[in-house]
Amino acid sequence: MNDAASADAGRVVPRLEDFPHKTTITMRLRDLDHQNHVNNVVYGVYFETSRVSMMRDIFGSLSFGNAGFVVGRLEINFVRELHWPGDVVATCGVERIGTRSVVYAQAVFHEGVCAAHGRTTMVLVDKNTRRSTPLTPDIIERLKTMQMR
Repeated sequence: MNDAASADAGRVVPRLEDFPHKTTITMRLRDLDHQNHVNNVVYGVYFETSRVSMMRDIFGSLSFGNAGFVVGRLEINFVRELHWPGDVVATCGVERIGTRSVVYAQAVFHEGVCAAHGRTTMVLVDKNTRRSTPLTPDIIERLKTMQMR
């Protein structure tokens, strides 16, 4: 994706119903920064929690034999502040399946309104060589069950 396409993608705010997987997370007091709103780095944790929950649902575990997924890229677009206390709904869906990676579309909602959205690229890595390795047919088929509409 070129820079212009990436900038345009950041302006489109997703809706809660756009995502096939949803995880409710209770905001913690420790999520706040000195400005009394949820700190920007916490959104990455919310993304991770949702992504791991979805992966466990579709794969049954996070074990992939002699391989494992690592984050290759994390992109977050901040839309509005979140304030404690309360719950958020962190969402996830498969945006694109590559040969060695998968791109997840993700967002965080509070009371149905999007607070942040973005993408996480996960790369399948061989545990011994630490190099990327092709996605297996089984992984691809399971990922397809969570593709975005």
